[in-house]
Amino acid sequence: MNQPRRDARAAARTATAASISDTIVRPFAAGALLLALLLAAGCGGGAKTESQGDQPGTTADAGGKGEIGTTAPAFSLPDLEGKTVTNADFAGKVVILDFWATWCPPCKEEIPHFVRLQSKYRAQGVEFVGLSLDAGGAKDVAPFAEEHNVNYTMLIANDELTKAYGGVQFIPTTFVVDRQGKIVKKFTGYTAPEVFEAAIEPLLGPAS
Repeated sequence: MNQPRRDARAAARTATAASISDTIVRPFAAGALLLALLLAAGCGGGAKTESQGDQPGTTADAGGKGEIGTTAPAFSLPDLEGKTVTNADFAGKVVILDFWATWCPPCKEEIPHFVRLQSKYRAQGVEFVGLSLDAGGAKDVAPFAEEHNVNYTMLIANDELTKAYGGVQFIPTTFVVDRQGKIVKKFTGYTAPEVFEAAIEPLLGPAS
């Protein structure tokens, strides 16, 4: 009896995003428009995980492109109240950087898990950071965050940041950053909460 509902949820994880008209609510520059088209086509693309050992040729100084084992690219972005937040505000913490949008079904499915994990691990120095790619910015995100009781930092991302992180073509795309500021894992597509916990737990020791 519940089979249609399960099938619908499975389809939502792998289907394309809402229509382009749903995602673009204000004029974009050419680069941002291209990004929106790519994301709309790729929202919920097949789940993929990249870990430290997957790219043995990279070095810690290869940085700036969101590669595993490199320093996470710096950012300075507005939060939902217009206050500027930078990566330095999270120095010494384990940071989960989630590229997402309110129009992306698998992104929205992850949000309750992130809320729960933020509550569980906050005292141990873990910070979830949502990087919204919504065209409407805070106007789109703030009502969503309030409705879903989001308890972690939400920032309004931009085309420059997606390029800095290697070009984000699918959402959700989520980076796990250790206390030293290095990217240790990258998840593309819907990822189960237990997978995030398995990624977080080994990083909870003090920064060396």
